[in-house]
Order: sequence, then C-alpha cells, then structure tokens
Amino acid sequence: MDDGLKCPKCNSEHVYQDGMLWICPECAHEWNPQAEGGAGADAADQGVRDANGNALSDGDAVTVIKDLKVKGSSLVVKGGTKVKNIRLVDGADGHNIACKIDGIGAMNLKSEFVKKA
Repeated sequence: MDDGLKCPKCNSEHVYQDGMLWICPECAHEWNPQAEGGAGADAADQGVRDANGNALSDGDAVTVIKDLKVKGSSLVVKGGTKVKNIRLVDGADGHNIACKIDGIGAMNLKSEFVKKA
C-alpha cells in the first residue's frame, strides 16, 4: 500500500494495487495514477471520444459508422446516418450519447459507433 495514496472517489486509505491499476475495496473505484497525471482525475472527466478518438461535446453532429439494430424493434440505423445536436449523458451500458434520429426518434448511442461530422 502506498503511504500517501487515497481513493479519489471516497478518500479511503485502504487501497491496493492490481497490476497498473489501484483499487479501492470500499467503493470499488479503479484508477491509474500514471495515466491521469497523478492527479487522480476520474476517467469521465477526460471527455467522450468518438471511434477515431476525437473529443465530442454537446451540440455536435456525428455520423453513424455501421448499421445498428434498434433493440426491441425491427428498425435499423444505417451506417452513414448523420445525427445532429447530440447530448452527452452518463448512461447505462456505455450509451453516452442521447439524440433524435429522423424516422426513428429519441435514442441513446455508444460513442464507439459514431464519428464526428
């Protein structure tokens, strides 16, 4: 255990190292101090990136890079579909983009399936 290292989320002193990551057993937070410059910043603070690594922000336009099936429906979002005015959200299952798609309606997308337009 490192003498001065504390969990950046809950400030617990009971942290341990597992390979490159540090883990807090109290809140289950995992982080890599070297990759974050030692500041202990959360990974979500680094921003949402598209499939090519470009930073996304609210109001951007993106293009879907592959056909995506809409869960619970027979609809498909075709690759090449342009989506305007996205909102970044902290959604479940990695769906971090909220948007409206013409002909389909409101839905959430994963940033790994879009590129900045």
